[in-house]
Amino acid sequence: MLKDITLGQHFPGNSVLHRLDAMIKIILSMLYLVLIFLVKGFVGYGLLAIFVFCIILLSTVPIKFVLKGLKPLLIFIIFTAILNLFMTSGTVIWQWSFLKLTYEGIYFAVFMILRIVFLVLGTSLLTYTTSPIALTDGIERFLTPFAKIGAPTHELAMMMSIALRFIPTLLEETDKIMKAQMARGADFESGNLIKRARALIPLLVPLFISAFRRADELAIAMECRCYQGGKNRTRLNVVKVGKIDIIASLVFLLCAAVILTANLAG
Repeated sequence: MLKDITLGQHFPGNSVLHRLDAMIKIILSMLYLVLIFLVKGFVGYGLLAIFVFCIILLSTVPIKFVLKGLKPLLIFIIFTAILNLFMTSGTVIWQWSFLKLTYEGIYFAVFMILRIVFLVLGTSLLTYTTSPIALTDGIERFLTPFAKIGAPTHELAMMMSIALRFIPTLLEETDKIMKAQMARGADFESGNLIKRARALIPLLVPLFISAFRRADELAIAMECRCYQGGKNRTRLNVVKVGKIDIIASLVFLLCAAVILTANLAG
């Protein structure tokens, strides 16, 4: 299960999405999130599915790799669907005790599942197609207006990118510790909820120690390189918004307009 978590992983490539400016991708990702919650009809979600599928093809990231990121969220998706199925008031189809299945519950459950799936598939492409360094620069440039009011934009961008970068590392470390504990007779799957929670203690303690050790090593490495944050920091390659970024933005806005128009018409 831990190997199925793809959050924070970067898939190297030379596709159109890989060549886009990181700040533009961040802005378009935020607009995409707004678009997901504006779409409410089956026609709109159908067009949105086609749009997301085309974006995945353009990214050259394997579809199996993208879909694998949904596996860790499967329990959450099922739980959300069940809540919407039986906790939504409306025209009752089936009822047992306090549980009621309604037409409106089915409707909202389907749309909630679609929203979560599109949310994961679309936003995960940001980290798949953007290297950690480019993502740091993109976040810092996106937060540049807040620097005028004294916000530590560079430090915030660095913390966010480091957190994303170390997610796969910590997951790999967790998997190694779990296998080592299971080889010593640890059982993480049987028993009730309390017993399973207690079984995680031998896993969490070495994991926290490993995380603090890595953080300390990173801090020492940054100090040895005289890291001073964003103060007087220069870049080898100055990134500028190019034609491909403008074209990609216009295409996204056009597709979003078509989806919203079809959604209102449907």
